[in-house]
Amino acid sequence: MSTANQYAVRCTLTFGDIYAQVLAWMAVIFVSLAAGLGLMGSSRPIFALVGVGLILVLSLPFLLFAFVTTLLNHIQLQPAQDS
Repeated sequence: MSTANQYAVRCTLTFGDIYAQVLAWMAVIFVSLAAGLGLMGSSRPIFALVGVGLILVLSLPFLLFAFVTTLLNHIQLQPAQDS
């Protein structure tokens, strides 16, 4: 009878791996807020709120996809060391 191999899960994700994603998300937030403030002075300020909300809601799935795929790419299964 053979024994089952044991594996250790190791995550090698560092902040440098997601730094560009964080900067891109911050840029999206600042651009949407700037657009919202620009539209707030118009005759229909509801367009500003809808525009900001739409930009944030539509960009959130792309951000989550980028974070999750980056995290999954940095998870490793290594054979456990027998002591």
